[in-house]
Amino acid sequence: MLEFFSSRKRLLSNPKLLGRWGEKRVVKYLKGRGYRVLALNFYSTKGEIDIVAYSPSAEIVFVEVKTRRNEDYMPAIAAVGAEKQKRVALAAKYFLKSNNIKKRAIRFDIAIVILGDAGEPELNYYENAFFAPFAI
Repeated sequence: MLEFFSSRKRLLSNPKLLGRWGEKRVVKYLKGRGYRVLALNFYSTKGEIDIVAYSPSAEIVFVEVKTRRNEDYMPAIAAVGAEKQKRVALAAKYFLKSNNIKKRAIRFDIAIVILGDAGEPELNYYENAFFAPFAI
């Protein structure tokens, strides 16, 4: 754990590194709950999905991860507005089509990772955070 705290300053100085670090935390969280990760940082021309996973309840789960130093300016979940949800859903539709996945329950989750200035990072996970009927 000491290694983490010594690298906090480096994470905070590099937003891309901070984002990847947060995604790794969420992957560990999901695996610990029996999920199987299918893809990380899946890109399409319509958008990007941070994590695609297969849940223990046989759903394909598309996870948007937001990692922040803190939420002093605004709640991190607010960064996943209607336009971002649409891009994630269109990328999900492409993922399903390109992997020939049909007639499978899907869901859209949001994971928020807050590094903070001290102490343990905080992870908040929201299942079924939004609904995108046009992705089905």
